[in-house]
Amino acid sequence: MKKRQDGTELLLGAIVNGIFEKKGKDVLKIDLRNLENRITDFFIICHGSSVSQVDSLCDSVEDTVRKESKESPLHVEGLENCFWVLLDYGNVIVHIFLEEYRHFYSLESLWADASVEAIKDNLS
Repeated sequence: MKKRQDGTELLLGAIVNGIFEKKGKDVLKIDLRNLENRITDFFIICHGSSVSQVDSLCDSVEDTVRKESKESPLHVEGLENCFWVLLDYGNVIVHIFLEEYRHFYSLESLWADASVEAIKDNLS
C-alpha cells in the first residue's frame, strides 16, 4: 500500500525538485516542528555559485512548485540583488543564497536544536 503524501511533503518535494533542476548546491532540510516559537515548520536552504544561478534557482522553485503542488509563495524577498532570496510558502521557507553569503550568515548554525537533513540529488 502506497503512503499518501500530505500537502507539506508534496510541497517539500516540489521545492527540492526545482532546486535540483538548476543544480542548486548543498541542499538542507531543517525540521523546526519540535521547537517552541518557530516561525515555520521547515527551512530548505541551498546556494548557487552566481547571481544568475540564484535567480534561476528561484524561478525554477516557483515554477516547479506551481506545477507540482499548485502553490505560490506568500512572500518573496531578495530578488533585487539575488545574494539571499527567501521564498515563503507558509509552512516551508526556502532560503537560496549566493555561496559566500551562505557561509557568512551560516543560517543553518542558528537552528542547532532542529533536525537537519542533507538532501542529495538522485539524478547526479
